[in-house]
Amino acid sequence: MTFHRYVALGDSFTEGVGDPDPSRPNGLRGWADRVAEVLARQTDDFGYANLAIRGRKLAPIVAEQVDAAIALEPDLITIHGGGNDVLRPRVDLDALARTYDDAIARLTTTGARVVMFTLFDPGAGGIYGPVRGRMAIFNEWVREIADRHDATIVDMWRMRDIEIAGVMDTDRMHLNGSGHTHIAHAVLEAIGVEHGLEPVTVGPLPVPGRREAWAANAQWTREFLVPWVHRRITGRSSGDTVSPKHPHLAEVRRSEVG
Repeated sequence: MTFHRYVALGDSFTEGVGDPDPSRPNGLRGWADRVAEVLARQTDDFGYANLAIRGRKLAPIVAEQVDAAIALEPDLITIHGGGNDVLRPRVDLDALARTYDDAIARLTTTGARVVMFTLFDPGAGGIYGPVRGRMAIFNEWVREIADRHDATIVDMWRMRDIEIAGVMDTDRMHLNGSGHTHIAHAVLEAIGVEHGLEPVTVGPLPVPGRREAWAANAQWTREFLVPWVHRRITGRSSGDTVSPKHPHLAEVRRSEVG
């Protein structure tokens, strides 16, 4: 299948946080850029827009990005949202699902191929363990919405073939470069596009000693967790001063593929 106009919607996951590249807008590459680079090899009239902004909850994603995406008349749309909602102290998952369902209905009505994502499975321990149940319920809503509107699912919850810790950035919240490559591979597989990307493999991770683990956790708490909690308390977002990296359809340099 050949796509000509690809628009990516969402939050930090789609913006590419965790995969730095100073030469690109917002200083990020990410899986969506990688997907666009592959798709650009298949046609001479390909355009790519990325409207995602870090920190966005689902309602703002829908309010700010859905109409803008439809106006660009894409034939491929990817959308990721809900993760920032699920991490809040309180969330109405049923209301969140209704918002998502309405948005996907509008996007699929355009005739574009729409790709959705479940949230990854964090396991029972770690910082995300307490909200694992919420994530699982939200993911069931995502699957139901996708079924209802014939959207394509990239089911990160069921990705058991890779060590999650090995594809996470040092902030433990976002994917690193390998993780973004892994998702690009999964998206291209899901939409049936030949791509040539090698599957990402992560070897066994070293087990830190008690003192080393304590020092790493203390540094992570100081550099990432405390600022994240402070933003929640003060009602701010990491994306308050960020603009979409590709707000309009633009050409993709094929030399960037890889």
